[in-house]
Amino acid sequence: MNQNKENKKIIARIKNLARQRKEILSLSPEKTLDAILDSPQSAALVHSLSEEDFYFLIHDIGIEDSLPLLRLASDKQWEYIVDLEVWEKDRIDLASVTKWFDLLFQIDPNRFVKWFLDQKTEFIEFYLFKNIEIKIRKTDEDPSDFDDAFFTFDDTFYVKFLDEPFDLESDLSDRDIIPAEAEEEACRLKNVRLAEKGFLPYEEAVGIYQPLKIQDFKKQLTKFITSEPERKLFFPVPFYHTGLLEQEDYFTNALKKIELDDVLEQIQIEFAGLCNLIISADQKKIREKDELKNTVKKACGYINIGLEKLTEDDEDLDADRCAAVIQKHPLSSIFKVGFGLALELKWRAEKWLEKSWFKRNGLLLGFWGQDWMGVLGGLLIKKPLFYDNYKTGVLYREFVAIQDIKDTENILNEIVAFDEILPLMNTEPELVSDGDLTHKNFVLTLWARNYMSLSEELLPLPFDVFRNFFNDLWTGKDKPRKTSLTMKESFLNWLSDKTGLTHYEITQKLGQTLENLFNEIESEYGAVSGEDLDPRYIHLFLIEK
Repeated sequence: MNQNKENKKIIARIKNLARQRKEILSLSPEKTLDAILDSPQSAALVHSLSEEDFYFLIHDIGIEDSLPLLRLASDKQWEYIVDLEVWEKDRIDLASVTKWFDLLFQIDPNRFVKWFLDQKTEFIEFYLFKNIEIKIRKTDEDPSDFDDAFFTFDDTFYVKFLDEPFDLESDLSDRDIIPAEAEEEACRLKNVRLAEKGFLPYEEAVGIYQPLKIQDFKKQLTKFITSEPERKLFFPVPFYHTGLLEQEDYFTNALKKIELDDVLEQIQIEFAGLCNLIISADQKKIREKDELKNTVKKACGYINIGLEKLTEDDEDLDADRCAAVIQKHPLSSIFKVGFGLALELKWRAEKWLEKSWFKRNGLLLGFWGQDWMGVLGGLLIKKPLFYDNYKTGVLYREFVAIQDIKDTENILNEIVAFDEILPLMNTEPELVSDGDLTHKNFVLTLWARNYMSLSEELLPLPFDVFRNFFNDLWTGKDKPRKTSLTMKESFLNWLSDKTGLTHYEITQKLGQTLENLFNEIESEYGAVSGEDLDPRYIHLFLIEK
């Protein structure tokens, strides 16, 4: 009976710490620091923070200002910091080791010495091996035989700190440590510890970007999430990752639908692990909240796309349906489904490019104009990005919704269709400066030359000739003017004769693209009279300069 009461008290304390932890981590870094230090349970509160949250917190506050928190931190929190800070891939960065060991030593010398003697003996031996040289004075040696950099406390062991740790010329046969093996073992142990947090070695972590098709997704085993109180796992839950979820989408709304705290915490841990896996795969070192935000957006975005794709046949798709999916299936698998859609677009763009008329003629991406070039540029990089064109403040961003996939796919379809028509025109683009040539002025200039009974070569139009053509473009006198139906028909007839395609075939392939092109002509020049034309500002047609 007494044991049950004691257990209930412990559980109540843990829940209270969890509540406090969530509250203080939602504050600004400075207020978080004050709240922790003012708490009567400051040490317990710090220990209740997950290693990930503690790491981001001290960097958000600033290392120098975080010394009181580092003094309260647990050994595991210290070890996590060292694991993330002192490694460059699989090699130890000795300068970083010196920095952090010196900092921890200043905070609490006795505790630091005990910590590395109890838990970091091999690591500190490797560090000392790389940074000091020790000589034992023999009975027939004089102290003056050693250079002035050596010092001694007992006239037997002489020690020298090395200025260049890697330029060690001592005889390894006199040592008890083999540096390569010691570093490899330290790396292995570090990888084991970080793997528990999702930080897998790069060659394993990069598997997160392996696409997963729907049929393969459905064959996978479902995950296990417990909601039984007696099986509750009392350990720190990372808050920073889900705390950075800002956008409203299927994934974030699904999280709001999960009412059981135990279930939500397990998904929070899983989401933090996924973010850490992405960080490893991207080979980034992330220390602050703002840097983490981009990874969180990527993880959330592709999970959201995956949820949309997995439930696209559900006419009554809602947050409850998505909540059921994320409780049943691994977030990493849903992420792979979402990322796979973007990757399929990338592969399709690359496959088209290899055989394209555009590439055969050695043209630059600028040939496709700003918007289409932006879309292609986002697809042709190693990990595809969505061309946002500063609509949300950035030129490129991660895909965050299936509509991003559809919009990009539609533009890629237009590019491919346009490129398929160009070789049918039997016109080489060699006579025009590549910097001036675009797919728009390519076809419009050829049409204008045909309309004005000029040669079929792709040559700039004389300005006077273009002005006469320009005056024929419009219908009505009110500005902004509209392109006359006669001129649109003229263009369609010319393109049909030039390519050998019927009007129907052209409309099927490029109907909306050509409609957008004439809308752009109206937008650019509909309010300009022929007398006010300036060839310097005409880009949709090639004009003699």
